[in-house]
Order: sequence, then C-alpha cells, then structure tokens
Amino acid sequence: MLKKYGRLQQRCESVLNQLSVPHPFAIDTLCQELSAQRQRPLHLHPLPQQTAQNSICGVWLATETDDHIFFEQRTSRVHQEHILLHEIGHMLFDHHGTDLDHGKVSQALLPDLSPQLVQRLLGRTSYTNRQEQEAEMLASLLRIRVSQSAARAPHGVLARLEAALGARATDGR
Repeated sequence: MLKKYGRLQQRCESVLNQLSVPHPFAIDTLCQELSAQRQRPLHLHPLPQQTAQNSICGVWLATETDDHIFFEQRTSRVHQEHILLHEIGHMLFDHHGTDLDHGKVSQALLPDLSPQLVQRLLGRTSYTNRQEQEAEMLASLLRIRVSQSAARAPHGVLARLEAALGARATDGR
C-alpha cells in the first residue's frame, strides 16, 4: 500500500515540477499562468445549486477551445481553493472520462453550450479511482509547496528590497 502511494506521489511531483507556481501564491494568478501555458482560456464559475445538490463540489469541463472549472461557492475560501487545485490536477494530468452524464451535467453548468462540444467532463465525486487520487494528491502537494514557500518568504524591509531589485536574498548557508 505504501509503495502504491509512493508511486502516486512521484507521478504528482513530476507534474508539479513542470508547473510555474506564482510567488506570492494566488489562485487567480495560477489560473492565468495555466491559461497562457495551455494557450486556451480558463474560466472559473460558481457551481450551480442544482449540481451542488448532487454531491458534486467541483467539475472541470473542457471544450475544444476553453477550459471551465466549476466550484462550490458555499464553503470556505480554503476549501474552494482546494477544489480548484483538484480540478487543475485533472487538467495537468490530462485526465479523460467520468461517470457523470455529460449532456445532463454540461447543460446544467453551461445551458447555452451544445453537449456535443464538451470534450471532457470530470466531476469530483469519489476518490476510489486513479484519476481522482492523482488530482487529490496533486492538489494537496501543491498546497504544501505553496505553504512552505510562504513560510520561507522574507517579510518587511527585506521583502520590499527583493521586490524592488527583482532578486532573492540567500541566508548565507
């Protein structure tokens, strides 16, 4: 079992190492960078209430030209960010398929969008399959990486000096 999670963590770390994480971290900035990297717009939307009532708290919907992430807004900001990071995990792993009814769910999310245009629809419903485990682990590892970076970041005068110079001071070790 530990070996399985070790391999899962290695796969996630490999994907994370390809990602440019903004400093200081902001979910909106990360989404802008992902949009530029993927060369396609990334739109964030609150999850419609009727979809949220079906135990779904996040969905990644990809069309031929755009990515859409829907997230539960009636929860804490930290939980919202985790949902977004989870769905970003699906994007970064380029996951396919779901057990959700594409037409029904996509119509609830984007009623003006033809169901035939939906290429991928991944909803966050359980963590028993590999895709969900990868997305969840990636979200958790990214949150840890961001937290560690913030803890090491200088504050006060040193932070302002670094920002002005566009350089990072070292602690001399």
